[in-house]
Amino acid sequence: MVAQIAPQAKALFDKVFDRHVVTQRQDGECLLWIDRHLLHEGSFHAFDKLKAREASVYRPDLTFGIEDHYVPTRSRDLSSVEPAIQRMIRQLRDNTSQHRVRLFDMGDPGQGIVHVVGPEQGLTLPGFTIVCGDSHTATHGAFGALAFGIGASEVAHVLMTQTLWQRKPKRMRVTVDGRLAPGVSAKDIALSMIARIGADGAAGHAIEYAGSAIRSLSMEGRMTLCNLSIEAGGRCGMVAPDETTIDYLRDRIYAPKGELFERAVQDWLTLSSDADALFDREVHMDAGDIAPVVTWGITPEDASPITDCVPDPDAVADEARAAQIREALDYMGLRPGQALTEIRIDRVFIGSCTNSRIEDLRAAAAIFAGRRSKVPGLVSPGSAVVKRQAEQEGLDAIFRQAGLEWVEAGCSMCVGMNGDLVPPGERCASTTNRNFRGRQGPGSRTHLMSPAMAAAAAVSGHLADMRLFLDHGTSA
Repeated sequence: MVAQIAPQAKALFDKVFDRHVVTQRQDGECLLWIDRHLLHEGSFHAFDKLKAREASVYRPDLTFGIEDHYVPTRSRDLSSVEPAIQRMIRQLRDNTSQHRVRLFDMGDPGQGIVHVVGPEQGLTLPGFTIVCGDSHTATHGAFGALAFGIGASEVAHVLMTQTLWQRKPKRMRVTVDGRLAPGVSAKDIALSMIARIGADGAAGHAIEYAGSAIRSLSMEGRMTLCNLSIEAGGRCGMVAPDETTIDYLRDRIYAPKGELFERAVQDWLTLSSDADALFDREVHMDAGDIAPVVTWGITPEDASPITDCVPDPDAVADEARAAQIREALDYMGLRPGQALTEIRIDRVFIGSCTNSRIEDLRAAAAIFAGRRSKVPGLVSPGSAVVKRQAEQEGLDAIFRQAGLEWVEAGCSMCVGMNGDLVPPGERCASTTNRNFRGRQGPGSRTHLMSPAMAAAAAVSGHLADMRLFLDHGTSA
């Protein structure tokens, strides 16, 4: 009698990865089929490679262009912006038109930030492989998709072949159990995790987020969490599909319809890690221990609960880490031991692929309602769809009454390449994903936080605990 060999238990990542392997080389590299290829203005390098080879896009039906990084947010008139920005946008239009690729341009009712538009349109589906020339492509993993950013040469490879060579990373599971306290968000979970494991703590790993606190998150929250996986060094971030995922996707424009949708759902619900699946690293967090978080330095791992103080490098035993802290405090103009709530801000930005969805805008508007911002600020919705919904709900009026600018959809002040900048030396309370030196403009100083925390900082004039504003509490 031949002994039966039990099938090897698989993690969510392995199930999706293995489904897409076309072939494997002896060195372990696998050729993956790519289900969705998303492009933005930065893709011109890859199209130049196609032109040099006299090649064409192999699967234009699986390729989608979105204008987001360079688009102006105060005007949709391309002639009114700088020539360099015009050139970037026109290049994308010319390239997508030539290769018959669907483009969400500035005039399209579905335009927005690529990582907002993909899920919103139903282009992002469970079990898909999704790539884009942008590191925050990990966002789409919230749907149980294998999604990651790629470089210019890889973009060209996908354009020409709809495949990509990849080596399997290690697996890491971050389990967050328990109940989040009122006011604590997915952004706080992510920043708390990064502060704990470090900006390279997940390097070489695919992260799966699990646990009761993750299951309780909306799809918007899960997208925020997966979006920030790259800031921990992760190759990607994933959450297994469930009823929350299915409810979000039903009736989306590009999602399957009718019986095809129901059949797809049965497959999607099989995409979860087997009970005995093994992970190379496990991280456990208690949701009840997580408080609203802000960053104080120049990397997302420089993050602390708002109730804490700026760290003292002299009290840090690790000399390398102490040196990093000194460098960060010097750039940020902060002193050791300073209470985080004493840090005054100069402006606020609410937007980016991390926190610009309707749930994010509602959270910020709840703090701004009936209050005035003490600093100038900008609110840029993640898409034209989000913008219309926010205006239908009257959120735009709340932001305007608070003294903020309400602008069009785009990457805006997150990247500082489209005219929306933080002036040199100014300090910005920001809902973005990176607080690197000059990220929001040369000499800018960025403090990352959730939308509600950014709103609390704006109405206070300094970093503040948004929990003080719950139920219309007194101003901080």
